[in-house]
Amino acid sequence: MQIKSAALDIVCGVTSKLPDTGQAEIAFAGKSNVGKSSLINGLMNRKSLARTSSQPGKTQTINFYHINEEFYLVDLPGYGYTTASVNVRQSWGRMIERYLKTATNLKAVFLLLDIRHAPNANDKQMYDWVLDNGYTPIVIATKLDKIKRSQVQKQLKLLRDTLGMEKGAKLFPYSSVTKAGREEIWEFIEKECLNV
Repeated sequence: MQIKSAALDIVCGVTSKLPDTGQAEIAFAGKSNVGKSSLINGLMNRKSLARTSSQPGKTQTINFYHINEEFYLVDLPGYGYTTASVNVRQSWGRMIERYLKTATNLKAVFLLLDIRHAPNANDKQMYDWVLDNGYTPIVIATKLDKIKRSQVQKQLKLLRDTLGMEKGAKLFPYSSVTKAGREEIWEFIEKECLNV
């Protein structure tokens, strides 16, 4: 994928009306500190298109990034951020659910998980939630550079088994440091979501 242009186009808060963009949308969900912003920046070859932060829970809105003026990458609020109040966490959950239930242009939902750890209850809930809304989550295992190469297959199996992923369900290991996995993710998006 050649990125000619990438811009933050639409930001939706808790009470915002969700837009009908009229173009393909590809959504990214994940825990607050799993590296969603780093992934989006990595896919775009930009350093700071999506704001990264050492403070988890930064994305509290649904952010629509317009790519090549042809489609959107949609950054959903990070879930499972423990120091946010219960009310705030619930409002993020409702936002994500509202988007999944009403988005008419949504082509795929990527779920980001940290390759180093077994998915927790929040991750499993999100995975099942995406399934319940009619989408098969495509899992991206982030922070690939943080583990030894010899551990990769074991950790990927742990993710698959814990989530109960179907045989053949897509799982991409990714590193925002080395960009390993970037090409495979783009290839999938082009073929499966954009029909390129």
